[in-house]
Amino acid sequence: MSSFPASADRVRDAGLASRDRLLALRECVLCFQPYGFRATWHHLIVSADVPRNLDDDPRSLTRAVDELEEARLVWRAQSEDYEARRRREKAAGRRDASRADNWRTWAGLVAYCPDLEKHPTERLVVVVRRVIAAYESGVDPLKTCRACGTQVTADTPCPDCGVDPAGPTANRPEIRVRTSFRWRAVWRRTAR
Repeated sequence: MSSFPASADRVRDAGLASRDRLLALRECVLCFQPYGFRATWHHLIVSADVPRNLDDDPRSLTRAVDELEEARLVWRAQSEDYEARRRREKAAGRRDASRADNWRTWAGLVAYCPDLEKHPTERLVVVVRRVIAAYESGVDPLKTCRACGTQVTADTPCPDCGVDPAGPTANRPEIRVRTSFRWRAVWRRTAR
């Protein structure tokens, strides 16, 4: 797996074959997947209107990577602020991070959606900012959805936007079984 910036450059390289650019977009999503890989992929394909035949609209891949990169830059800025704060805390003798910071270890998986077709529809950067703000304000994610503010319960994903309050560690086999047959159509860009 290559780095996000290198893969993003490949997506934007109009001299590459469309299939290679699509696979480079996949590498970008593997590096930063705020909804989980499949839901993030679906969001980008739908929001950038990536066609089945990539040569019909080659700029759609650029639109997709631009949206993903915009959200990733917000996430990276927040991560760098956290890392600087932790260095200061460690220098002051506080070796353990607080429990309130556990979400920061999810490597960009900040609004996990187990159903690949049910996720927030706003631009990724809007959702990422809202989720970061919710975590930093101390909103209880088991009672209020971090992405849309809807009241939720810990045992099911948000009914409005599909974000799982339990995060990526939740085991939701019923959703996985229900959506697994849809993945092929989403990957091939035949499902909207």
